[in-house]
Amino acid sequence: MDASIGIRKFALALAGAILALGLSFPSMAKEKVRVAGLTWPGYGFWFIAQEKGLAPDLDISYQAIEDPYQTFSLASAGQIDVVSSTIEFAPIATEQGMPVKLVAYGNISYGTDKLIVAPGIKSAKDLIGKKVAVLEGGLAQLYMAIWLEQNGVAYDKVQYVNLIMDDAAAAMIGGDVAAAEFWDPFGEQILKTKPGTRMVANSRDPFWLKNALIADAHFMNSDFIANRHDVALKAMKALYDAIAWWRKHPKEGNEIIAKGMKMPVADVELVLGKDGTGKDGGLYPYSFMETARFCGSAPGDPPFGQHNGQIYDHFRMTNEWWVKFGQMKTTVSPEKGIDCSLSKDLYEAGYRGE
Repeated sequence: MDASIGIRKFALALAGAILALGLSFPSMAKEKVRVAGLTWPGYGFWFIAQEKGLAPDLDISYQAIEDPYQTFSLASAGQIDVVSSTIEFAPIATEQGMPVKLVAYGNISYGTDKLIVAPGIKSAKDLIGKKVAVLEGGLAQLYMAIWLEQNGVAYDKVQYVNLIMDDAAAAMIGGDVAAAEFWDPFGEQILKTKPGTRMVANSRDPFWLKNALIADAHFMNSDFIANRHDVALKAMKALYDAIAWWRKHPKEGNEIIAKGMKMPVADVELVLGKDGTGKDGGLYPYSFMETARFCGSAPGDPPFGQHNGQIYDHFRMTNEWWVKFGQMKTTVSPEKGIDCSLSKDLYEAGYRGE
């Protein structure tokens, strides 16, 4: 037997024993793991990992940074270890040579994202030549573009207006845009307060769930994965332990997330739901096994009609759209931007996230 293979099998067997027994090696000081992302309930499971001591030998800190480009720049510079963000940036980071890898599919939008049209807009064709509000370079723009083409309108036949949620809501209420992409609570507020507006697409629709476009993900600095691999494994395990814990204790979990994110519990419940299923809110958090299957690291298919290893097709899909929009110049290999080794190692060591 090749020596390296023997060593790998021994390491995986040892890791499996440690996971099964809930043990960890003693250490003089906790390993620091620096996480950053938006102020968003879907990333709040890191606070549960902290508060419940799910990674006793890690010192996990979460820094809220509202500009994803700043977050990825810090991760590229080695000042952040883990980035929790929306998934569509992976091809862009790869083309730009950022030392950051997409390591896990996080949460799928389960109704929190909506396309809403202004009064008087009866079909997609009524939007030709009109202004639509999206966050350019983000999932909102891709969501709008794919919906337009589904409904017989070329993606470039509208005027995209780059607006953050507050400004998009004001523009819709003021009649300055004919359509917009909103996530909750903004979408629900618009439908309630602006007579005549209507929702034309919802991320809970089977098509959007199956293509898995609208989602959060987790990224890691390449050096962190390579040079602190054991810490990276523990961090990923802590995250999915936290999700499993939340499923059993959603009320307390939502309170922990609200406290960490400095937002009302009601806002967390609106996004994550109250019963721990992930299906009574607007966002469905993937369990470890669902994530591993999406990455192709474990046998079986992910939920919602998705297929094993779909993370690579998701990367290709967003890459193609970014080339259309001019956000990227080339088509890059998904294998250059994705690293599923962590979920694979955890699965092979016996971890299932329960």
